[in-house]
Amino acid sequence: MTGLASALRTLAVTAAAGLFTVTGAVTSAPAAPAPPVPAAPEPKAPREFVALSSVDRTILQEMRYTTPHNFVGEPVDGYRQPVCILTRPAAEALHRAQVRLLARGYTLKVYDCYRPQRAVDHFVRWAKDLADEAMKKEFYPLVDKSRLFADGYIAEKSGHSRGSTVDLTIVRLPARPTRAYVPGERLVECSAPRAERFPDNSVDMGTGYDCFDTLSHTDDPRVGGVQRANRQLLKGALVEQGFVNLPEEWWHFTFKPEPFPSTFFDFPVARRSVAGH
Repeated sequence: MTGLASALRTLAVTAAAGLFTVTGAVTSAPAAPAPPVPAAPEPKAPREFVALSSVDRTILQEMRYTTPHNFVGEPVDGYRQPVCILTRPAAEALHRAQVRLLARGYTLKVYDCYRPQRAVDHFVRWAKDLADEAMKKEFYPLVDKSRLFADGYIAEKSGHSRGSTVDLTIVRLPARPTRAYVPGERLVECSAPRAERFPDNSVDMGTGYDCFDTLSHTDDPRVGGVQRANRQLLKGALVEQGFVNLPEEWWHFTFKPEPFPSTFFDFPVARRSVAGH
């Protein structure tokens, strides 16, 4: 009986430790599943940012990076909804420019406003993939893709991410709608005559938007007549309200002084990012 009692005590100790011997195999008791790790909340915009439509509902918005009609050829990371977000001073300055242009029979149209850092990172990844030239025919027909960084068309940081830079044009009223881009459709060089390139309800600026070509330089001497006058109309209306043009891009303007001159934000382009502002 003493040997039996000893064996029973050994079995009890083994069971308490969660180990059971079955035909010579030792199996551990199953561990409880780990609780799910909650997803990190999306960053929101500081209160200094607003949706442009909350300041001026008359400015047209054609947010290209929410669509595949851009030099990447697909919607860009971070663009959740086609909404223009800017710092409030920049949005209010656009409103003042719009009031003056409306009186002359024109309206502003924005293509891009605040741009999250994750979108810039997407551009960088795309630029490094030299095999992806799906949109070359339209957006950079004369530029070797290996030169995009060296020539300044792509960079790892963008002033757009600071919230006071905007890409835009002007449209003659009454504004006709721009037809939707159809992925896979025949592409035409962005520097081609207006009647040949992708239709845009913008006045003729000499090139399309985001055209990687020296013809896009605001004061390129090859651009004259009505095209030059249209560029100067846009530039004059915005400079009057505190914007500074990037000389290499007729469409690119930054409001000065910038509320966030050295901060590159990464909240998504979505209405919820500025909800309640």
